[in-house]
Amino acid sequence: MNNRLKVLRAERNWSQQELASRLEVSRQSVNAIETGKYDPSLPLAFRIADVFGMAIEDIFLRE
Repeated sequence: MNNRLKVLRAERNWSQQELASRLEVSRQSVNAIETGKYDPSLPLAFRIADVFGMAIEDIFLRE
């Protein structure tokens, strides 16, 4: 699943570690989601959307 996580994080000048802290996950999890190696669970996808103040479908894109 493609996503805009890296771009959104960069727009806010957040490191992967800072985003991970906000989401209560590891930095490695953020990296894996950004690179498409891992699709987040639905609860995590909702947390990501909340952190960015966006809808899930505006962050995660269908391939």
